[in-house]
Amino acid sequence: MDPVVVLVLCLSCWLLFSLRKQSSGKGKLPPGPTPLPFIGNIFQVDVKDIGKSLSNLSKAYGPVFTLYFGTKPTVVLHGYEAVKEALIDMGEEFSARGNFPIGEKLNKGHGLLFTNGNRWKEIRRFSLMTLRNLGMGKSDLESRVQEEACHLVEELRKTNALPCDPTLILGSASCNVICSVIFQNCFDYTDQTLIGFLKRLNENFRILSSPWIQVYNSFPALLDYLPGSHNTIYKNSVFVKNYILEKIKEHQESLDINNPRDFIDYFLMKMGQEKYNEQLEFTSENLINSAADLFAAGTGTTSTTLRYGLLLLLKHPKITAKVQEEIDHVIGRHQTPCMQDRSRMPYTNAVLHEIQRYIDLVPNNLPHAVTRDIKFRNYVIPKGTTILISLTSVLHDDREYPNPEIFDPAHFLDDSGNFKKSDHFMAFSAGKRICVGEGLARMELFLFLTTILQKFTLKSLVDPKDIDTTPITSGFGHIPPPYQLCFIPM
Repeated sequence: MDPVVVLVLCLSCWLLFSLRKQSSGKGKLPPGPTPLPFIGNIFQVDVKDIGKSLSNLSKAYGPVFTLYFGTKPTVVLHGYEAVKEALIDMGEEFSARGNFPIGEKLNKGHGLLFTNGNRWKEIRRFSLMTLRNLGMGKSDLESRVQEEACHLVEELRKTNALPCDPTLILGSASCNVICSVIFQNCFDYTDQTLIGFLKRLNENFRILSSPWIQVYNSFPALLDYLPGSHNTIYKNSVFVKNYILEKIKEHQESLDINNPRDFIDYFLMKMGQEKYNEQLEFTSENLINSAADLFAAGTGTTSTTLRYGLLLLLKHPKITAKVQEEIDHVIGRHQTPCMQDRSRMPYTNAVLHEIQRYIDLVPNNLPHAVTRDIKFRNYVIPKGTTILISLTSVLHDDREYPNPEIFDPAHFLDDSGNFKKSDHFMAFSAGKRICVGEGLARMELFLFLTTILQKFTLKSLVDPKDIDTTPITSGFGHIPPPYQLCFIPM
């Protein structure tokens, strides 16, 4: 038989099999657009702005619908009610980590972010307890953040009120805080190791948010053999993990079980306690990857939020002036800001929440999955099905936040000017997989921002009305456009 005919027959059978496989059991899943063989719904989703595509699809298929990225189904949750019902009301059932091939390849089933089952529960429980032991939410860690805020101010003064890009300076402050937690190290802001970390972390966040990675995650088997920016992510991650490995070796030589210094010390002690446990989860691989997860998340998200926040404050000088007026009234020019001040600063607190709501840093969250076959809104979702959660649909819900596309601190203020909590505020996600470092991140954002605005006037290089705050990428994360500003000492 002609080889071409054989090839056509094989491809036809493959197509038919794929269509049958995709449609089998589909009646139990929520509705959604009809997928194409092998590629699924990739052409119905704008990989440059998945969030916008999900919003458009929800208008046709409702708040719960199914998409195929490749041949695997993904159930999308859109809107506060659906997200709350899943992550909070059925938190245990929706607590697994969903399909995220590049993360799985990076960590190989170890660490905190991309693990499941007993391993994830044990490592997460340990990490939360250890962060509390190291002072998260307490005065010990607050003092460390205050100290770093002073170093941050010193570095900003060195700019001599000249135009500067704040990316590395803000990143250095956030990185030093998480480094002190993980391996009790702090760097000078000109240290080349620190600068190397920041450049690699920023590069990884940018690549993860690119259209290429959205395609890669849909077709990992194919693209695993192709060149591309995903290979840069691996190289950058290896650089960070090798540094952490060196720190672990140093800690093993100097460990004092009566005086644990940091996350690595606590983990090494736990490894010693658990070494005879048949279900051993506290291993070197989990230590390296857990530390790397905390390092990347603790540096990248906080520094990007601060950088985006300063851009928004440049865009809205009247809001900035009101924050500084509140700082003058509550803290003064010479007193060091502390977390107790926040309860007496409703406007500043509202601005911080509005920054996080408006920028919508990780618009579709990290994917979740269901831990068992479940019935959800009259649909049956099989165990292991990936769940994509639109945090954008919650943070930009116009029923909760009038004119959600406008930066307005009034979204978090009542008629009397008091701070108003919102159940829709899920900037750190929600439920069982809520950000482990939420307490530390909130502390850094408040203390760093108030200290900067206490000491400096922010000066834009262009007319504020001409500042564009549109993110340059809208994939995994929203990344602010590059900009410069002047820090004018007060």
